Amino acid sequence: MSDDQASKRRAGSRSGGHAGNKARSGAAAISQMPWRIPVNPDKPVEPLDAEGVQRIHRTAMRILQEIGIEMLNPEACTILKQAGCKVSGTNVKMDEAFVMEMLGHAPASFTITPRNPEREIILGGNHMVFVNVSSPPNAWDLERGKRSGDFETFKEFMKLTQYFNCIHVAGGYPVEPIDIHPSVRHLDCLFEKLTLTDKVVHAYSLGAERVEDVMEMTRLAGGLSHAEFEAQPRMYTNINSVSPLKHDYPMLDGAMRLARRGQPVVVTPFTLAGAMAPVTMAGAVALSLAEALSAIALLQYIKPGCPVAIGTFTSNVDMKSGAPAFGTPEYMRATQMTGQLVRFYGVPLRSSGVCAANVPDGQSMWETSNSLWAAVQSGTNMVYHAAGWLEGGLIASPEKFVMDCEVLQMIQRYFEAQTFATADDDLAFDAIKEVGPGGHYFGCQHTQDRYSTAFYAPFVSDWRNYEAWHQDGAVWTSERAHRLYKQILTEFEAPPINGDHLEDLTRFVARRKQEGGAPTDF
Repeated sequence: MSDDQASKRRAGSRSGGHAGNKARSGAAAISQMPWRIPVNPDKPVEPLDAEGVQRIHRTAMRILQEIGIEMLNPEACTILKQAGCKVSGTNVKMDEAFVMEMLGHAPASFTITPRNPEREIILGGNHMVFVNVSSPPNAWDLERGKRSGDFETFKEFMKLTQYFNCIHVAGGYPVEPIDIHPSVRHLDCLFEKLTLTDKVVHAYSLGAERVEDVMEMTRLAGGLSHAEFEAQPRMYTNINSVSPLKHDYPMLDGAMRLARRGQPVVVTPFTLAGAMAPVTMAGAVALSLAEALSAIALLQYIKPGCPVAIGTFTSNVDMKSGAPAFGTPEYMRATQMTGQLVRFYGVPLRSSGVCAANVPDGQSMWETSNSLWAAVQSGTNMVYHAAGWLEGGLIASPEKFVMDCEVLQMIQRYFEAQTFATADDDLAFDAIKEVGPGGHYFGCQHTQDRYSTAFYAPFVSDWRNYEAWHQDGAVWTSERAHRLYKQILTEFEAPPINGDHLEDLTRFVARRKQEGGAPTDF
């Protein structure tokens, strides 16, 4: 970060400008729903009966006890051997009693508090938070087409992440900025995350230096003492197993570092049925759970009660090409089944809003909608890639981001629409009597009293009649989303940050860059 950039951020922090204020008041590019943590009132869809849940659970336990899992981290193997697990080289076998005892320590829900306490999130129960698209190597938009990720595009996505109230978490890099050297990329990216947003942030578990740097930067941005940082969750990491049945060195290293300091770890196996997992959904889910539970058992043994969550990324593949498929019936069922098992284990659940489409078209929206509704139906607490994901995670698109945020608002409105309320005022007998036969309810007092909150108002889709639409000419949804995305960037103001905290953060980044950042020779 240049001195000029730092001075601008410092000036902005003292002026108190806040993009979110505009968004909440409706004076900005779009009028959107206010910031809140959605609560899912629906009962989860449960495709498995009680015996089906037990059979998958028992299979996951058999995998861990009879086959074992490869832990490619010597420290993890040493710890699990001390815990009484059977360790042979990197192969670790653990029995059901140990796994379930460790799970008994894990909290059913927890909060994560970022530098702005008003952006605190809750993971667990019926709460549901949405995370931006994370980790694509490429970007695509209507003007520039497909290209490799860069730092300017990264910052554009961080502004969208902050702007939309329906996005609750600034997760992984929304696009990988390959024009920044890998040794210092995490420093530049997290500086932007912590200053362009005031939401919960994430650390990649890709080496000790990166994890430790992100924890320290989060602490400094919040003006926290070390004790305050470790007293409650302030940020988190997501780790993936190397399916089938492996956990690699840096992922486990990062997870253990966060767990020791009380920061949450989401364990998400990436199991594609027919490729890295059995082709049957039950087998794929059992394998995925075994991989997740083995890491959680390790973390709970290290620090009982540390916050953890189980993630599901189980889908099918195109058996002709081997390409992953998302938003499919198989993906939806696997997510629902995993939800049942995760409730059985008593920890929060993470899933994703994903698709395989290459551009923000009809396919991208129905596949993403299927994925998002599977999240709703499964009782998911954290939805990764909820806005902006394309081509199986190879592309991030700002137009898709805007389009997805409209779907997320529809889901939020669906949660809040009291269509199931049956109080006298909701049954509206007096209004029905007032209007009588053949009338209308537009001017009825019952309608007018509820007009401002009665319906969801879209900002991308167009619900006008044909005559109005025809006069303006046809506009594709992605074109309208592109205009909104550009307008948002023009109007964006970074959220305030305490000037002293910003200076501490700036000095830390400069020092770590001078020291060389993180090694890249592994």
